Amino acid sequence: MVKLNPEFLNYIIDNNLTQDILKGQFGLEKENTRVDKRGNLALTPHPKAFGSKMDHPYIKTDFSESQVEMITPVFRTIEETYHFLDALQDIVTLELGDEYLWTSSNPPALPHEEDIPVARMNDPFEDAYREKLARKYGKKKQLLSGIHFNFSFDEDFLQRLYHASQSHGGFKQFKDGVYLKVARNILKYRWLLIYLTGASPVFNKSYVEQCVSLSDQLDDESHFFPNMSSLRNSVCGYRNEKPLYVSFQSIDEYVRDLRDLVLSKELLSAKEFYSPIRLKPAKGEHPLQELQDHGVAYIELRMFDLNPLFKNGIALQTLKFVHLFLVYLLLKQDEPFTQQEQQQADLNVDVLLMTGLHGELRDKGLSIIDEMLKMNKSLQPDDQAMVQYLKEQKNILMNPELSYASVIKAEIQASSYLDYHLDRAKQYAEESSGAGYKFTGYEDLELSTQLLLKAAVKRGIRFELIDRDDNFVVLTKGDHQEYVKQATKTALDSYSTVLIMENKIVTKEVLKHHGIRVPAGKAYQSPQEAIKDYELHRERKIVIKPKSTNFGLGITIFPHSFTEEDYQQAVEMAFAHDRTILLEEFISGKEYRFLVMGDEVVGILHRVPANVVGDGIQTIEQLVSQKNKDPLRGRGYRTSLERIQLGEAEKLFLRNQSLNTFDIPRPGEIIYLRENSNISTGGDSIDYTDDIPESYKQLAIRAAKAAGATFCGVDMMIGDSNVEANEDNYGIIEINFNPAIHIHCYPYQGKNRRADDKILDLLFGPVYMQSLL
Repeated sequence: MVKLNPEFLNYIIDNNLTQDILKGQFGLEKENTRVDKRGNLALTPHPKAFGSKMDHPYIKTDFSESQVEMITPVFRTIEETYHFLDALQDIVTLELGDEYLWTSSNPPALPHEEDIPVARMNDPFEDAYREKLARKYGKKKQLLSGIHFNFSFDEDFLQRLYHASQSHGGFKQFKDGVYLKVARNILKYRWLLIYLTGASPVFNKSYVEQCVSLSDQLDDESHFFPNMSSLRNSVCGYRNEKPLYVSFQSIDEYVRDLRDLVLSKELLSAKEFYSPIRLKPAKGEHPLQELQDHGVAYIELRMFDLNPLFKNGIALQTLKFVHLFLVYLLLKQDEPFTQQEQQQADLNVDVLLMTGLHGELRDKGLSIIDEMLKMNKSLQPDDQAMVQYLKEQKNILMNPELSYASVIKAEIQASSYLDYHLDRAKQYAEESSGAGYKFTGYEDLELSTQLLLKAAVKRGIRFELIDRDDNFVVLTKGDHQEYVKQATKTALDSYSTVLIMENKIVTKEVLKHHGIRVPAGKAYQSPQEAIKDYELHRERKIVIKPKSTNFGLGITIFPHSFTEEDYQQAVEMAFAHDRTILLEEFISGKEYRFLVMGDEVVGILHRVPANVVGDGIQTIEQLVSQKNKDPLRGRGYRTSLERIQLGEAEKLFLRNQSLNTFDIPRPGEIIYLRENSNISTGGDSIDYTDDIPESYKQLAIRAAKAAGATFCGVDMMIGDSNVEANEDNYGIIEINFNPAIHIHCYPYQGKNRRADDKILDLLFGPVYMQSLL
């Protein structure tokens, strides 16, 4: 019978290690084939947007040009790992155009063998290796895809176990022993994981002819074996040409046996050993030598199917179950594992996949789940979600029709193999498109930062969050590093440039010096001084704003007459944000935000002030609440639009229109809630990049150069954008040193201007272009 080691478990409990044993490091690798609109294998090259196939840390090419591999970094929680895989899925999907990521481990509709494109890696060794694999195994089997689960126990936990064990060997030997024990148990009991996660029961008629000829048919194109839950793990899957066995008793024996298989030419290289479990070193250039010298760093489980029921190809709870299963295998009583036991373990998998789960194997499976329930109660008694999941797995063992494979097979019967998986692929592509502006797992960051990081991942630029709360990151490509804060604060802009743009008084003087029109105005150092000048300004159209501000904070615009009380309130609001305020002439016209990056205007937005449209029924307050329900609206610059507020500034502006929040606007009547049009105060963004004449773009670039800025937002008033720029038709009211890019990437109306990519062009341009060559 399958039993836990009670002494081991009690030691974990008695020494308060119940949380430590559950800690670890996690990584995922996932392969998907690309397909066209009809479910045929895509014969197009690996997308150029991802740069180098070899050097990209997150998105690579597998055996075929048509096969994308996604690789997460290493994280300390399964949730972080899973979310990053979700983000990679979105990033890859959004670059595929009319193609889709196939949702099954089994290949889509395949062309003739000779037409399947082998990946060209621009590396003679890699290219030759793939060609040899194609001849040895056939290209069609090479297109079987799946998920690899990488795991290591927490290093501090292993150190404490080592000291408690009073082992006569060193820590390396002890640690290797831990992973060897787990590896042996994985090989022995992997049949249970394969049964519970198997999700490739049906395949297409274009697959390997021998397997197709031996199978049954669901329809003209869909084939299956009656009890097979995972084609990929079966005799028709991707295995070595004949059974190969290496010792898992020690690292020296493991390395020796693999080297012997390569020397005898049974294997082209050690990585051709297609074991469901691999022992991995920390570095990979010479893995076998690294294993001998430095020991096992982590283990790689390679038996998991892509599950079409889930966008990522696997469920989060399944990964948590696999992790708990690995902990169970560590705590389980050790057993002998000779070559004969290895052969029996292989036989168990083949029997399971050809005849189904019953008899002794089913009883063992039930026993394992019962033991895991006991262990879980000791390690994490409050995790009721895992208790429920374990009970569900037990129910599946008793009722095979509840398994993933059975559910998928039944759903395919109602459709067909190709249509079913293609429909799923299209559904997940829509989900990725809908979440296109979010970086899953990093939604707490400002949206501009999220977009920059997603663009970096797409290009193979590594990132590290230095200060998450401050949106401060370091980007790395090879030896090239860049420190970036809030997406557009970079080393390309000097400190003096930032100070010029931050100080509105200095900004105006710099622009005037360069012959650029700015509004006339006056600075005040105290509220009393400004209030005293009410009579001087009361007949004018004016703007009152803090000297140093951003995001429209503390700004009030009076385009019409105003009372002394309103004027005083506006002055006080401005002084709440700075010790000096500016009172400027109001330049009429439409306000546009020009996003300048380097020598280029990347995007132009007309920002419509916060507003609502009446329906004759709801009050202004109710209309604001209704508009704020749009999922694109949020707070803290984490969505493409900000929620509309009803604070002092909005109520003051309504009062100047003889309105209040309880008034009911007429149907179709537009009610503006602010004069300033900042997106940060609830405004709407409308893209005008292709509509504004070049002369205004050149003015914006001149303004940026006057301040010495690489990245900036130039706010320009234009009277009539249908005529070329002239002294009477424009005025630059501000230059912003930290322009939000998300409003140009995801405007309220208009197209994505790819400002995130432009930042990386300027920071990493030569490095990135070199990777494409």
